[in-house]
Amino acid sequence: MEKSCTFLVHFDKGSPAIATEIKEALEGSDVSAKIDAMKKAISLLLNGETLPQLFITIVRYVLPSEDHTVQKLLLLYLEIIDKKDAKGTVLPEMILICQNLRNNLQHPNEYIRGVTLRFLCRLNETEIIEPLIPSVLQNLEHRHPFIRRNAISAVMTIYKLPHGEQLLVDAPEMIEKVLSIELDQSAKRNAFLMLFNCDQDRAINYLLTNVDKVSEWGELLQMVVLELIRKVCRTNRGEKGKYIKIIISLLNSPSNAVIYECASTLVSLSSAPTAIRAAASTYCQLLISQSDNNVKLIVLDRLNELKSSHREIMVDRIMDVLRALSSPNLDIQKKTLDIVLDLITPRNINEVVLMLKKEVMKTQNGELEKNGEYRQMLIQAIHSCAIKFPEVASTVVHLLMDFLGDSNVASAIDVAIFVREIIETNPKLRVSIITRLLDTFYQIRAARVCSCALWIIGEYCLSLSEVESGIATIKQCLGELPFFSVSEEGEAPTDASKNSQQPSSVTVSSRRPAILSDGTYATQSAASETSFSPPTNVQGSLVAVNLRSHLLTGDFFLGAVVACTLTKLVLRLEEVQPSKVEVNKASAQALLIMVSMIQLGQSPVLSHPIDGDSYDRILLCIRLLCSTGDEVRKIWLQSCRQSFVKMLSEKQLRETEELKAKAQVSYAQPDDLIDFYHLKSRKGMSQLELEDEVQDDLKRATGEFIKDGDDANKLNRILQLTGFSDPVYAEAYVTVHHYDIVLDVTVINRTKDTLQNLCLELATMGDLKLVERPQNYTLAPESSKQIKANIKVSSTETGVIFGNIVYETSNVLERTVVVLNDIHIDIMDYISPAVCTDAAFRTMWAEFEWENKVAVNTIIQSEKDFLDHVIKSTNMKCLTAPSALDGDCGFLAANLYAKSIFGEDALVNISIEKQADGKLSGYIRIRSKTQGIALSLGDKITLKQKGGS
Repeated sequence: MEKSCTFLVHFDKGSPAIATEIKEALEGSDVSAKIDAMKKAISLLLNGETLPQLFITIVRYVLPSEDHTVQKLLLLYLEIIDKKDAKGTVLPEMILICQNLRNNLQHPNEYIRGVTLRFLCRLNETEIIEPLIPSVLQNLEHRHPFIRRNAISAVMTIYKLPHGEQLLVDAPEMIEKVLSIELDQSAKRNAFLMLFNCDQDRAINYLLTNVDKVSEWGELLQMVVLELIRKVCRTNRGEKGKYIKIIISLLNSPSNAVIYECASTLVSLSSAPTAIRAAASTYCQLLISQSDNNVKLIVLDRLNELKSSHREIMVDRIMDVLRALSSPNLDIQKKTLDIVLDLITPRNINEVVLMLKKEVMKTQNGELEKNGEYRQMLIQAIHSCAIKFPEVASTVVHLLMDFLGDSNVASAIDVAIFVREIIETNPKLRVSIITRLLDTFYQIRAARVCSCALWIIGEYCLSLSEVESGIATIKQCLGELPFFSVSEEGEAPTDASKNSQQPSSVTVSSRRPAILSDGTYATQSAASETSFSPPTNVQGSLVAVNLRSHLLTGDFFLGAVVACTLTKLVLRLEEVQPSKVEVNKASAQALLIMVSMIQLGQSPVLSHPIDGDSYDRILLCIRLLCSTGDEVRKIWLQSCRQSFVKMLSEKQLRETEELKAKAQVSYAQPDDLIDFYHLKSRKGMSQLELEDEVQDDLKRATGEFIKDGDDANKLNRILQLTGFSDPVYAEAYVTVHHYDIVLDVTVINRTKDTLQNLCLELATMGDLKLVERPQNYTLAPESSKQIKANIKVSSTETGVIFGNIVYETSNVLERTVVVLNDIHIDIMDYISPAVCTDAAFRTMWAEFEWENKVAVNTIIQSEKDFLDHVIKSTNMKCLTAPSALDGDCGFLAANLYAKSIFGEDALVNISIEKQADGKLSGYIRIRSKTQGIALSLGDKITLKQKGGS
């Protein structure tokens, strides 16, 4: 079995030292050679070598050395060598070192005394320690604090040994006396820690006697005091009132570590509004004062926990939390905005929006490299504020519209979506938004933002002037027609494509005369500038003709959107323009633009011709303008808007349902005991204690103290590890808590013999790591033993725990091994349903490199039932709206999303169709940033998808 290890040293395996070389160096008189030899010996011992021949050499040649480094290395050597034989008795040669240790404990040099006392803290052999106890106790009164603090630690370690109470009967009493007269802060802390661990009542008595001086104690001692308070209050909740006063007095400590621990302790012990306010105030103070980003993130996590349990108190602190936005770190900014958005009320909305507007303005100076991403987060935050409180929309919408032409496409799209929603929900702002949009349309660079802006223009330009301005703006941004012209020599484009020597020419209109490639001025009016480079180079050159540059790069989806927008505007012009001549003129111009786009799409000047969908869409618009029926007009002018309104209302409905689901709390049983607060004795209770009592009663009444652990669910987590016919029966109860897995293993001896040195040996596969070494137990006949094993988890990859139980019996010489069943750690314990926007989902889908494609193989015949079964099996959230899944068309496509406790994103796309025989076919695609989660989820889905039960 592995030995315990109290320290680690890096070992270079490249050139291992030889024992004879070490021995020669130790026997020499050169101190530096001795030091090197001792270091090599320690490294070899730590890596499994025994080196028995060195011990006597070290006793003879190293023990008498006066060099401090040699003495320190000697103690490290003694710490790691085997001090007992195979039977567990102390080796006789260890008596040789006892005298040396006693001399060290009485040495005139403080350093030698101190390190020897520290060495005693790591000794477990009573036979070696017992003769040294008088010398240890003498050091408790030494004049130097370094020696006193190590002597106190040594006393605590000796007292905690299996028979330590007999070796040091009155240790707590002695340490209490030392504590009362000690002035050194570290020594006081060690003394108090000794009482805390060995005689808790004395520690509590000392704390309550000196309650007025606690705030003057050192940081280390205050931290131990807080630990004691937490321990006492967990076991006896009734006494927490007097301790909470101590915690609140410590909130004024100059140490940040102490006030952070105070705040955490307050939140865990009390629900009184005064205590929670003090904790929230402390967290906000730390958030602003600390420069370390990790500290800020931890404090934001604590504030987030407070927000979920004490929202009304956190609402008052919203502006303090917002100050964390001054940090340039994106993770901090994101967490801050997430907390703030849940704390918005009608009372503070204006202040919050004003602050967010200031932050948006700050992002315009390009000092920080991630300004674009930060601006996008701010825009999304303002968007959600404006949806919850429509009255603030008017103050922000015009500011945000300046960012429609943002170089960061994602934030520009967010602005466009925000404007689209606000113009529908705030009819009063319609005119001003449309006017501003038409004025700034030429600045928009991204095709997706142009598409959204064009849809807004087509739907919300209602008056005659708006419709005319809309048509004029689109015409201006398309530039002069046609989009390309016949080349200078008079060859048709088709001929130009056939002639390999003649490069194809793309023309881009411009208001200034352009020089052709041969040095002459352009003579044709439609071809002011001829470009022989690929059309992609045109994009940035002419901002005023943004639509034209996109069309010349082959973006015909945008061309189809332009055609639809022009069609809507012309149809609306027919309703608001009395002059038929003007209507016909506008209609003819729109038709010319559409025909020119089709002509461009079919010409050889572009590397990619127009796609079929866009071609059909533009052709439909041409047909519509040539002959309009009332039904078609109604679809184009009314139904599109109605669909959008329906989408918005559905989104709102979904959000309110989610909020209702969150608000549902478990209530206490009707026959539970009621504790009447008004009938309680208030004698000697402070205001804080009264508040705390009231909050506890409220929690009991609303069922917050009731654990949601279901007994039936617990039984599902019990795993049988051995068979019923094995001599040792074992079963494990697996508890998964975030980064830890606790195995509570019950081992039953089913034989009539006593099992000696019984050991539960475990090994792990995947990202799991055993925390502690297995121990040996002795098990009486037909008795049982509970063994706990802790395992750390570092990722969501499916882990496996396997192992065996090894034991000895008196009548069999060799050890018996019982192999255990494997324990598979379920990925479902680590992932939870989460929500993200469609845009974020698409971005992640494009970025993530790991994909696992699982073919659908199920006996379920309904598409909707299969989707529900997968959602239930994978513990994911369906992002696709329920309305999109309604109906029965034989096809279904849905997006699912979940987040792991390690912050990993899991994306799933389900695409299925019903075959003629009624069976479902299709694929489930899983994408993630890391391989582990994609494979684990795929395995889970493959296992569960049949879904017979």
